This record gives sequence, C-alpha cells and structure tokens, in this order.
Amino acid sequence: MKTPKTADILGIINKIAPVSLAETWDNPGLQVGDPAAQVHRVMVALDPTAAVVDSAIAASCQLLVTHHPLIFKPLTSISTATPHGALIQKAIKGGVSIISLHTNYDIASGGLNDLLAEKIGLSATVPLRVTTVCELVKLTVFVPAESLERVRAALFPFTVQQGNYRDCSFAAGGVGTFTPLEGASPYSGSVGVPAQVPEERLEVLVSRAEVARAVKALLGAHPYEEPAFDIFPLLNEGEKLGLGRIGRLAEPVPLAEYADRLRKVLSAPTLRYVGDPAARISKVALCSGSGASLLRDAARSGADLLVTGDVKYHEARDAEDLGLAVIDAGHFPTEILMVQDITERLGRALAKAGYTECQITACQTEHDPFRI
Repeated sequence: MKTPKTADILGIINKIAPVSLAETWDNPGLQVGDPAAQVHRVMVALDPTAAVVDSAIAASCQLLVTHHPLIFKPLTSISTATPHGALIQKAIKGGVSIISLHTNYDIASGGLNDLLAEKIGLSATVPLRVTTVCELVKLTVFVPAESLERVRAALFPFTVQQGNYRDCSFAAGGVGTFTPLEGASPYSGSVGVPAQVPEERLEVLVSRAEVARAVKALLGAHPYEEPAFDIFPLLNEGEKLGLGRIGRLAEPVPLAEYADRLRKVLSAPTLRYVGDPAARISKVALCSGSGASLLRDAARSGADLLVTGDVKYHEARDAEDLGLAVIDAGHFPTEILMVQDITERLGRALAKAGYTECQITACQTEHDPFRI
C-alpha cells in the first residue's frame, strides 16, 4: 500500500490537463503547500473559498483540488488583514495544499468543455478557437526480434491517437551490425567480434511533449546496452486543442425549447437568452464559465447559438448584431461539472498507480453565489 505526495498528484493532474495548455495569463498548478507532503485525503471543488477550505480541513484533507486558482494575479504581499491573505494562512495552518487546473483543463481533450458539450447534447465537436496544435515526432528504434513486443508495449502509452485508432506502430525486419568494444556487455555477440543480428525497425508517432518520457520507457524495456534510435520532427499536424467547442445537435430545436432543456440539464435556477425564441438551433458553440469573448469566433464558425456564462448587456447587443443567439446559463452551472469528473478521474489514476492509501471526496458545500 502506498500513500502519494502532493507532487505525485500534481503529476497525475498534469497528465489530465497539461499545464502547457493553459492561457498565458492563467496561473494553474500548485497554489500553496508542500510538494513533498503525504496526502491521505483529497477534496475536489470548483472554488477555493473560505467555506471550501474549512470543509477540507474538517474532513482531514491534506489537499484541495479546485478549478479556479487561489492565486491568480501576482501578489505584492500576504496580509492576514485581507480576505485573500487570511485564506492563504487558513490553508497553510490547516495543512491543506491547493492545486488548481483552470484553462488547461478547459482546453484539454476530455476536459471541462468536452464535458459540457456532452451534457448539452452536442456531437462531432471541435475546438471553437484553436490555441495549440500538437507537434509530432516519429520515434524509430531498432530492436532484436524477440524483444519487439516488450518494447512496443512500453512505447504505446506515449503514442498519439490517430483518429479513432490508438496503439499504432509499424515494424519491418532487417539485419543490425555492430562490434562490441572492450568494456562492453553485449546482449548478444562477443567483445571484439563483428556481429550480425536479426532486428526489427519499430516506428511510432509521439507528441513532442512526450518524447523524453517515451525515450525513458524505451531504454527501460530495450535489452541492449546502447539501443539505436532516431527522433524525426514531422510537418504533420497533430491534435488541435483550444478554447470552447462547436458541434451539432441530433436535430434542430427552437431556441426557447433548447434554453429550457439546458436549464434543467444544468440544474440552473434560471438562465437568460438572446435571440428569437422560435429560431431553429442546430449548430451550437459553447464555452464554460465566461466565454462571451468567443462571440465572433462562434459567428465566424457558422454557429446558430453560443452557450456560456457571464454575458454582459453590450455583449448581448453585439450578439444581436452578429445574428447569433446566446444562452447565458451562468458561470457556476457550466463549470460545477468538473467536480465529479476530477473526483472520478483522480480516483481511477491513483488506484492504477497503486496509491491505495488515498481517498478522494467531492466538496458538498458549494453553491452558486447568485440567488434568484
């Protein structure tokens, strides 16, 4: 049985939502706490409020994972006379580290915007505004035939999915030659004697961001002292990631009817919409939280509707001018979905890694700050 450290859980979160995906103005990651501290209990919440931190402390949690960062802008001081400073002190004194995953989780494949798209009935979704295109490399390694499957299996976790296919590779046979020198400990052959060995040329596609980890796995699985491998940069474009999503409904539906459907699906006490109630909606763009900045992206993409939160009066007028319907479902209802998702994904990842001495719990005390 193993107990993870804060840094171990941060590593798992970085696989779910790589920090490299975050917008430049954002501040995800470890907000406060000791990376080396052991974590027996984790709480997941949308916001790092005082009430949420109190809940984490009361539940004997050593880590709080939130969507919104506790520290968003650079701090010039930490004064306990301010609510923010007092909250930071409360977390530290209570032994609660805080990790946030914000726009990196919004952008990531399978992240918050994909959750929201599924929740509101969209299919065939793609990013509304592309912010990242995955750079690809081809990793080629030469392996003795009897070790091919072991090395291939070691590399598959780092290979990119190609469309609806994963674990893609190519192998072709050949003959490898080498002469072991003094001090070598060859897998086959003898020192000073030229050798010829049947080998397989194994090729896989890997994200550039995963190259170092893929090579480490390769070296761990390969039987040779000095494996021969090549890394080729490619012009092929990998997966496109970005803010928001755009997709289609199974069938067109009047705007007013769809708005009422969303109010129920998102458990929103109320919502506002812009546009003709009878207008038929088919192509829908979305952005969880505050996404009114994507109005023009949605219009350019041919969307009939943008679903988001925090829409201001003049942004609603802009939408009218663009001929774009808008549903403002609220910031909280469009993002609270992350709590259940991260709770479940962290639980699975910790169990898979053998961290059985760590419990994950969802915060039960959060509510939308707006009252209707």
